[in-house]
Amino acid sequence: MDDDVFRALADPSRRALLDSLNRDNGQTLRQLCAGLDMARQSVSKHLAVLEAAGLVTTQRHGREKHHFLNAEPINAIADRWISRYHRGRVQALADLKTALEATQMSDTEFTYTTYIRTTPEQLWTALTDKAFTRRYWGVEFDTDWAEGSPMVWHEAGATIADDEHQRVLESDPYRRLSYTWHTFTPEFAAAHDFDPAEVAQWAKEQRSKVTFDLEPMGALVRLTVTHDGFQPGSQVLRDVSRGWPELIASLKTLMETGEPLPSSA
Repeated sequence: MDDDVFRALADPSRRALLDSLNRDNGQTLRQLCAGLDMARQSVSKHLAVLEAAGLVTTQRHGREKHHFLNAEPINAIADRWISRYHRGRVQALADLKTALEATQMSDTEFTYTTYIRTTPEQLWTALTDKAFTRRYWGVEFDTDWAEGSPMVWHEAGATIADDEHQRVLESDPYRRLSYTWHTFTPEFAAAHDFDPAEVAQWAKEQRSKVTFDLEPMGALVRLTVTHDGFQPGSQVLRDVSRGWPELIASLKTLMETGEPLPSSA
């Protein structure tokens, strides 16, 4: 995959597309064409190369396809080589890595893609089994994971139950899992020592949902996490988008090494 990444980055037009997405993530093909002096057909071809290299991931919303930066290929290159050389020799690569690791979100959703050396069956278990979720997330779910079933969250000593609104939305084992985000309760605020007034503001926002898409790719599984359903300017989106990259990295580390990342709490 490294060769694909380097070939994709070698073209200045493709780098311009990455720069455009870095400034405004989640753009459609039409929006990208409007912001760059390139024909629609050229933009489509360049996006196909970037997506094949894993530098861009896409999500469909109705008839439109939205494009998002993905940091994972740059992370892999950095982990493999940056430590071997003097930082000054790879400053350009390091700068690109930093840009791609910046918060990746639009005004209304967060999307992140990573590649995990595991199987869809094992990753599904890690997303649904309490023995796994408590290790990398510190959360346990009480549910049968059937579509429409209620979910009870257990987190940091707090139990968050809301049979009407905390529900499994989609459950296609080993392929797709989607559920509503939990209710923001005073117990949740106390468990995390959050400002009760701020949590009360979060509770006034419309409920969001998270979706996990699993796609086998040889010895790897491509995992795309989409947290959406937010209104523009959402404070909840601002805060969850900071937590998701670390959480996903901890899940990946657990699956590949047997140990999650050390807690930063």
